[in-house]
Amino acid sequence: MEKGTPAEVVEVLGRTGVYGEIIQVLCKILEGPETGRVKRRNVKGIVRKGDIIILLSTEREAKEIKAK
Repeated sequence: MEKGTPAEVVEVLGRTGVYGEIIQVLCKILEGPETGRVKRRNVKGIVRKGDIIILLSTEREAKEIKAK
């Protein structure tokens, strides 16, 4: 059973969620069939540029945050 795929945070885009608890980031996949691809993901918790996060799924991509 695969535990997850490591990805490096390339850029922090902004906050979303009702209370701003979700951070949207661009992350570069480091292993697997999608190595090198940059994807937009939503992350809960503290994250900074250069951090390594583990993605349980690399197929999904978050929608862009739009100002209201």
